[in-house]
Amino acid sequence: MQMIAPIPAVLVRFLSVLCLAFAAWPLPALAADRERVEAFLEVTGFDVALDSIALSASSAPEMLGVDTGAFGSQWTELSEDVFDTREMRGLAVEILENTLDDEALDHAAAFYASDLGKRLVRAENASHMVEDDEVKQQAGNRIISDLVKEGSERVAMYQRMGSAIDAAGTGVRALQQIQFRFLMAAAAAGVIELELDADGLRALMKEQESDLRLSLQASSLAASAYTYQEFTDTEVQTYVEALEEAPMQRVYELLNAVQYEITANRFEELAHRMADLTPGQDI
Repeated sequence: MQMIAPIPAVLVRFLSVLCLAFAAWPLPALAADRERVEAFLEVTGFDVALDSIALSASSAPEMLGVDTGAFGSQWTELSEDVFDTREMRGLAVEILENTLDDEALDHAAAFYASDLGKRLVRAENASHMVEDDEVKQQAGNRIISDLVKEGSERVAMYQRMGSAIDAAGTGVRALQQIQFRFLMAAAAAGVIELELDADGLRALMKEQESDLRLSLQASSLAASAYTYQEFTDTEVQTYVEALEEAPMQRVYELLNAVQYEITANRFEELAHRMADLTPGQDI
């Protein structure tokens, strides 16, 4: 019998700076067209953020309580197929065409097209694509430790940044929802057998929520410290204030929702695909 495994630290870190609104997305009066949405993804760096979802595939076996060493060479092929970057971008564009209003799009695009915005996007893109996330987290934690010793205001700025990005405070529930959907899909496909039903699984996740929230906050802080280490206090302050503006809040709420939904969708697909594997098969 398979008990629920803790949410892998790698997935917690990967999703540590995003939030989610799983409520139905309202259709704006003036939705953006596909060409503008695609340009928007590039200028904001959201296209690279979507591509980096593929890096989270490595946490899948751990979430199922399976030793990652049990999976062989075909695992890479399977995960690359499921987490196809072109398909994920296509899903994002399709959603955003019907949900992203022109005002919010123009506001965010104008900021990220500025000199500071371009530098921020380059730094964020580079951070997203660091495959060894543990190294990034350790480096970020060392930076935070040094900032605390110096009495720097940067720590408070990064905390404000995290609050602005997850203004609705739903990041923890989003992370748990991804795990829930993956585990239920894996159980339904016969990949694992859970001792808990859906209600029991949700109850257990509720018990773990406080610890997960602390882990998520600490991981977000370290990720910000690593990503923005080359920026000045003034530049970080400018960025935080930009993120706190109402149009940018709407943009992040939507982009985060899109990214989390695509992540959950791909993990569900991965669970179904794993059902085709036979015991002992080199995956």
